[in-house]
Amino acid sequence: MKRVLMSLVLMGILMTTFTTYATTTAEEVNTEVAVQDATDEAAEEMPAESASFTQELKKRFIEGGPGFMGIVLICLILGLAIAIERIIFLNLSTTNTAKLTSGVEEALASGGVESAKELCRNTKGPVASIFYQGLDRVDEGVENAEKAVVAYGGVQMGQLEKNVSWISLFIALAPMLGFMGTVIGMIQAFDKIEAAGDMQPSLVAGGIKVALLTTVFGLIVAIILQIFYNYIVAKIDSIVNDMEDASITLIDILVAHKK
Repeated sequence: MKRVLMSLVLMGILMTTFTTYATTTAEEVNTEVAVQDATDEAAEEMPAESASFTQELKKRFIEGGPGFMGIVLICLILGLAIAIERIIFLNLSTTNTAKLTSGVEEALASGGVESAKELCRNTKGPVASIFYQGLDRVDEGVENAEKAVVAYGGVQMGQLEKNVSWISLFIALAPMLGFMGTVIGMIQAFDKIEAAGDMQPSLVAGGIKVALLTTVFGLIVAIILQIFYNYIVAKIDSIVNDMEDASITLIDILVAHKK
Protein backbone atom coordinates (compact mmCIF):
# COMPACT_ATOMS: atom_id res chain seq x y z
CA MET A 1 0.00 0.00 0.00
CA LYS A 2 2.83 2.33 0.87
CA ARG A 3 4.51 1.56 -2.45
CA VAL A 4 1.30 2.42 -4.29
CA LEU A 5 1.02 5.70 -2.40
CA MET A 6 4.69 6.52 -3.10
CA SER A 7 4.18 5.69 -6.76
CA LEU A 8 1.14 7.99 -6.92
CA VAL A 9 3.06 10.80 -5.18
CA LEU A 10 5.99 10.42 -7.59
CA MET A 11 3.65 10.37 -10.56
CA GLY A 12 1.94 13.51 -9.21
CA ILE A 13 5.28 15.28 -8.81
CA LEU A 14 6.40 14.24 -12.30
CA MET A 15 3.10 15.35 -13.83
CA THR A 16 3.29 18.69 -12.02
CA THR A 17 6.87 19.22 -13.16
CA PHE A 18 6.02 18.25 -16.73
CA THR A 19 2.97 20.52 -16.76
CA THR A 20 4.99 23.44 -15.41
CA TYR A 21 7.74 22.83 -17.98
CA ALA A 22 5.22 22.53 -20.81
CA THR A 23 3.44 25.70 -19.72
CA THR A 24 6.70 27.63 -19.50
CA THR A 25 7.83 26.36 -22.89
CA ALA A 26 4.51 27.25 -24.46
CA GLU A 27 4.66 30.73 -23.01
CA GLU A 28 8.18 31.23 -24.35
CA VAL A 29 7.13 29.99 -27.75
CA ASN A 30 4.10 32.26 -27.72
CA THR A 31 6.28 35.17 -26.69
CA GLU A 32 8.74 34.48 -29.53
CA VAL A 33 5.87 34.14 -31.99
CA ALA A 34 4.36 37.38 -30.76
CA VAL A 35 7.72 39.18 -31.10
CA GLN A 36 8.20 37.72 -34.57
CA ASP A 37 4.68 38.74 -35.56
CA ALA A 38 5.25 42.23 -34.23
CA THR A 39 8.49 42.44 -36.20
CA ASP A 40 6.80 41.21 -39.35
CA GLU A 41 3.95 43.67 -38.87
CA ALA A 42 6.43 46.51 -38.38
CA ALA A 43 8.30 45.43 -41.51
CA GLU A 44 5.04 45.32 -43.40
CA GLU A 45 3.94 48.70 -42.08
CA MET A 46 7.08 50.49 -43.23
CA PRO A 47 6.48 49.95 -46.96
CA ALA A 48 2.84 50.67 -46.35
CA GLU A 49 3.75 54.04 -44.84
CA SER A 50 6.04 54.79 -47.78
CA ALA A 51 3.36 53.79 -50.21
CA SER A 52 0.77 55.84 -48.35
CA PHE A 53 3.06 58.89 -48.43
CA THR A 54 3.48 58.52 -52.18
CA GLN A 55 -0.23 58.05 -52.64
CA GLU A 56 -0.94 61.03 -50.39
CA LEU A 57 1.47 63.20 -52.37
CA LYS A 58 -0.13 62.11 -55.63
CA LYS A 59 -3.57 62.73 -54.18
CA ARG A 60 -2.68 66.24 -53.02
CA PHE A 61 -1.08 66.99 -56.38
CA ILE A 62 -4.29 66.03 -58.19
CA GLU A 63 -6.46 67.89 -55.69
CA GLY A 64 -4.40 71.02 -56.23
CA GLY A 65 -5.41 71.03 -59.88
CA PRO A 66 -3.32 69.33 -62.60
CA GLY A 67 -3.12 72.57 -64.55
CA PHE A 68 -1.33 74.83 -62.11
CA MET A 69 0.38 72.00 -60.23
CA GLY A 70 1.77 70.66 -63.50
CA ILE A 71 3.21 74.07 -64.40
CA VAL A 72 4.80 74.35 -60.95
CA LEU A 73 6.28 70.87 -61.39
CA ILE A 74 7.71 71.87 -64.77
CA CYS A 75 9.35 74.89 -63.10
CA LEU A 76 10.93 72.56 -60.54
CA ILE A 77 12.21 70.10 -63.16
CA LEU A 78 13.66 72.78 -65.46
CA GLY A 79 15.16 74.72 -62.57
CA LEU A 80 16.84 71.61 -61.14
CA ALA A 81 18.14 70.59 -64.57
CA ILE A 82 19.78 73.99 -65.10
CA ALA A 83 21.09 74.08 -61.53
CA ILE A 84 22.70 70.63 -61.78
CA GLU A 85 24.28 71.52 -65.14
CA ARG A 86 25.70 74.74 -63.70
CA ILE A 87 27.04 73.00 -60.60
CA ILE A 88 28.85 70.40 -62.72
CA PHE A 89 30.25 73.10 -65.03
CA LEU A 90 31.44 75.27 -62.13
CA ASN A 91 33.11 72.37 -60.36
CA LEU A 92 34.94 71.47 -63.56
CA SER A 93 35.94 75.13 -63.95
CA THR A 94 37.58 75.27 -60.53
CA THR A 95 41.37 75.40 -60.83
CA ASN A 96 44.21 75.29 -58.33
CA THR A 97 45.26 78.87 -59.01
CA ALA A 98 48.36 78.84 -56.83
CA LYS A 99 49.70 75.70 -58.52
CA LEU A 100 48.97 77.08 -62.00
CA THR A 101 50.61 80.42 -61.23
CA SER A 102 53.79 78.82 -59.91
CA GLY A 103 53.84 76.47 -62.91
CA VAL A 104 53.54 79.37 -65.37
CA GLU A 105 56.30 81.26 -63.58
CA GLU A 106 58.62 78.24 -63.70
CA ALA A 107 57.76 77.57 -67.35
CA LEU A 108 58.57 81.19 -68.28
CA ALA A 109 61.88 80.96 -66.46
CA SER A 110 62.90 77.62 -67.99
CA GLY A 111 61.19 77.32 -71.40
CA GLY A 112 59.93 80.76 -72.24
CA VAL A 113 56.47 81.93 -73.34
CA GLU A 114 55.70 78.89 -75.50
CA SER A 115 56.32 76.52 -72.62
CA ALA A 116 53.98 78.57 -70.40
CA LYS A 117 51.32 78.62 -73.12
CA GLU A 118 51.55 74.85 -73.48
CA LEU A 119 50.99 74.47 -69.74
CA CYS A 120 47.89 76.68 -69.95
CA ARG A 121 46.55 74.73 -72.93
CA ASN A 122 46.78 71.50 -70.95
CA THR A 123 44.99 72.97 -67.91
CA LYS A 124 41.20 73.24 -67.70
CA GLY A 125 39.30 76.20 -66.31
CA PRO A 126 38.80 79.91 -67.02
CA VAL A 127 41.96 80.95 -65.16
CA ALA A 128 44.13 78.90 -67.51
CA SER A 129 42.28 80.35 -70.52
CA ILE A 130 42.88 83.89 -69.27
CA PHE A 131 46.56 83.12 -68.71
CA TYR A 132 46.84 81.79 -72.26
CA GLN A 133 45.31 84.96 -73.74
CA GLY A 134 47.69 87.13 -71.75
CA LEU A 135 50.72 85.06 -72.72
CA ASP A 136 49.63 85.09 -76.37
CA ARG A 137 49.75 88.91 -76.39
CA VAL A 138 52.92 89.34 -74.36
CA ASP A 139 55.03 89.98 -77.48
CA GLU A 140 52.87 93.06 -78.16
CA GLY A 141 53.69 94.54 -74.78
CA VAL A 142 52.50 94.13 -71.21
CA GLU A 143 49.72 96.68 -71.68
CA ASN A 144 48.18 94.75 -74.56
CA ALA A 145 48.51 91.55 -72.57
CA GLU A 146 46.69 93.19 -69.68
CA LYS A 147 43.90 94.38 -71.99
CA ALA A 148 43.55 90.87 -73.40
CA VAL A 149 43.33 89.41 -69.89
CA VAL A 150 40.63 91.90 -68.85
CA ALA A 151 38.60 91.41 -72.03
CA TYR A 152 38.75 87.63 -71.96
CA GLY A 153 37.99 87.67 -68.25
CA GLY A 154 34.65 89.29 -69.06
CA VAL A 155 33.95 86.55 -71.62
CA GLN A 156 34.73 83.83 -69.09
CA MET A 157 32.50 85.50 -66.49
CA GLY A 158 29.64 85.43 -68.99
CA GLN A 159 30.23 81.69 -69.47
CA LEU A 160 30.09 81.12 -65.72
CA GLU A 161 26.81 83.03 -65.37
CA LYS A 162 25.16 81.39 -68.37
CA ASN A 163 21.51 80.31 -67.77
CA VAL A 164 21.65 81.31 -64.08
CA SER A 165 18.98 83.96 -64.72
CA TRP A 166 16.56 81.17 -65.69
CA ILE A 167 16.84 79.71 -62.19
CA SER A 168 15.92 83.06 -60.66
CA LEU A 169 12.98 83.23 -63.06
CA PHE A 170 11.66 79.86 -61.89
CA ILE A 171 12.18 80.90 -58.26
CA ALA A 172 9.92 83.90 -58.82
CA LEU A 173 7.48 82.09 -61.11
CA ALA A 174 6.69 79.08 -58.90
CA PRO A 175 5.18 80.96 -55.92
CA MET A 176 3.39 83.38 -58.25
CA LEU A 177 1.72 80.42 -59.96
CA GLY A 178 0.82 79.10 -56.51
CA PHE A 179 -0.75 82.41 -55.55
CA MET A 180 -2.63 82.46 -58.84
CA GLY A 181 -4.00 79.04 -57.99
CA THR A 182 -5.00 80.44 -54.61
CA VAL A 183 -6.97 83.27 -56.21
CA ILE A 184 -8.65 80.92 -58.67
CA GLY A 185 -9.55 78.50 -55.88
CA MET A 186 -11.16 81.29 -53.86
CA ILE A 187 -13.07 82.49 -56.93
CA GLN A 188 -14.38 78.96 -57.46
CA ALA A 189 -15.45 78.79 -53.82
CA PHE A 190 -17.40 82.06 -54.08
CA ASP A 191 -18.94 80.92 -57.37
CA LYS A 192 -20.26 77.81 -55.64
CA ILE A 193 -21.63 79.88 -52.76
CA GLU A 194 -23.32 82.20 -55.20
CA ALA A 195 -24.82 79.32 -57.18
CA ALA A 196 -26.07 77.57 -54.04
CA GLY A 197 -27.33 80.75 -52.43
CA ASP A 198 -26.16 79.47 -49.05
CA MET A 199 -22.93 79.59 -47.04
CA GLN A 200 -22.12 75.92 -46.45
CA PRO A 201 -18.69 74.69 -45.34
CA SER A 202 -18.74 71.85 -47.88
CA LEU A 203 -19.05 74.35 -50.72
CA VAL A 204 -16.09 76.44 -49.58
CA ALA A 205 -13.78 73.61 -48.49
CA GLY A 206 -12.91 72.41 -52.00
CA GLY A 207 -11.87 75.82 -53.31
CA ILE A 208 -9.88 76.66 -50.20
CA LYS A 209 -8.08 73.30 -50.39
CA VAL A 210 -7.02 74.00 -53.98
CA ALA A 211 -5.87 77.46 -52.94
CA LEU A 212 -3.74 76.19 -50.07
CA LEU A 213 -2.22 73.27 -51.97
CA THR A 214 -1.08 75.34 -54.93
CA THR A 215 0.46 77.91 -52.61
CA VAL A 216 2.31 75.26 -50.59
CA PHE A 217 3.71 73.50 -53.65
CA GLY A 218 4.78 76.79 -55.23
CA LEU A 219 6.63 77.84 -52.08
CA ILE A 220 8.32 74.44 -51.75
CA VAL A 221 9.61 74.66 -55.33
CA ALA A 222 10.87 78.20 -54.75
CA ILE A 223 12.69 77.18 -51.56
CA ILE A 224 14.41 74.22 -53.24
CA LEU A 225 15.56 76.26 -56.22
CA GLN A 226 16.67 79.15 -54.00
CA ILE A 227 19.10 76.87 -52.15
CA PHE A 228 20.67 75.74 -55.42
CA TYR A 229 20.74 79.31 -56.73
CA ASN A 230 22.59 80.64 -53.69
CA TYR A 231 25.17 77.86 -53.95
CA ILE A 232 25.74 78.59 -57.65
CA VAL A 233 26.10 82.34 -57.07
CA ALA A 234 28.59 81.74 -54.24
CA LYS A 235 30.57 79.37 -56.46
CA ILE A 236 30.66 81.91 -59.30
CA ASP A 237 31.85 84.65 -56.93
CA SER A 238 34.63 82.39 -55.68
CA ILE A 239 35.83 81.57 -59.21
CA VAL A 240 35.65 85.23 -60.28
CA ASN A 241 37.74 86.29 -57.28
CA ASP A 242 40.33 83.67 -58.19
CA MET A 243 40.33 84.95 -61.78
CA GLU A 244 40.93 88.55 -60.67
CA ASP A 245 43.71 87.64 -58.23
CA ALA A 246 45.36 85.36 -60.77
CA SER A 247 45.16 88.06 -63.48
CA ILE A 248 46.97 90.56 -61.26
CA THR A 249 49.60 87.95 -60.42
CA LEU A 250 50.07 87.11 -64.12
CA ILE A 251 50.68 90.76 -65.05
CA ASP A 252 53.28 91.02 -62.30
CA ILE A 253 54.96 87.86 -63.60
CA LEU A 254 54.99 89.21 -67.17
CA VAL A 255 56.47 92.52 -66.02
CA ALA A 256 59.21 90.71 -64.15
CA HIS A 257 59.83 88.43 -67.14
CA LYS A 258 60.20 91.41 -69.52
CA LYS A 259 62.84 92.94 -67.28
